[in-house]
Amino acid sequence: MRSAPKFSEDVVPLSDLKANPGKVVQQVDETRRPVLLTSRGRGVAVVQALTEYEAEAEERSFLRAVVEGIVDLEVGRELDLADVKQRLGLE
Repeated sequence: MRSAPKFSEDVVPLSDLKANPGKVVQQVDETRRPVLLTSRGRGVAVVQALTEYEAEAEERSFLRAVVEGIVDLEVGRELDLADVKQRLGLE
């Protein structure tokens, strides 16, 4: 389960990142939480661990596929399981 950002700790001004990028990367690595970068008090970017980013991208892709499958079923675009197995060469 992913850790939720702690806005009291995970908001960093862009100037701090410029001054000490290693510290911000180390924070992300240690906490496994994303860091929100701000400029003039407004959020401009997020620094996130690569493994967390990849996991979230994979999850989004999976959820999109599930939604597309549900839509296909609702509009009648479905195939018989035997036909799918034959197309995939599983029989």
